[in-house]
Amino acid sequence: MTKFKLEINVPGFNEARNDPAILSDLMSRGRRIASAAGGEPDFEVIESSTASRARVVVVTATPKAMRAEATDRALTRAFEAGRG
Repeated sequence: MTKFKLEINVPGFNEARNDPAILSDLMSRGRRIASAAGGEPDFEVIESSTASRARVVVVTATPKAMRAEATDRALTRAFEAGRG
């Protein structure tokens, strides 16, 4: 059995996770999910990046969207639209 030591360059890793291309891809995926769930203004895509990573969330923005998620799981079911 071969042993090896893995050392992670944390600053470099965080830089890669904050790359503008990554955020752009995440925003695109978020828009596809929001659209599949019912679209704007009911579902919103919000950039929520931190110091260590790009992050996007899709949220219910209206009572209509909240009902759609609560009764039909509209946002949950739309998650697959963000793949690929």
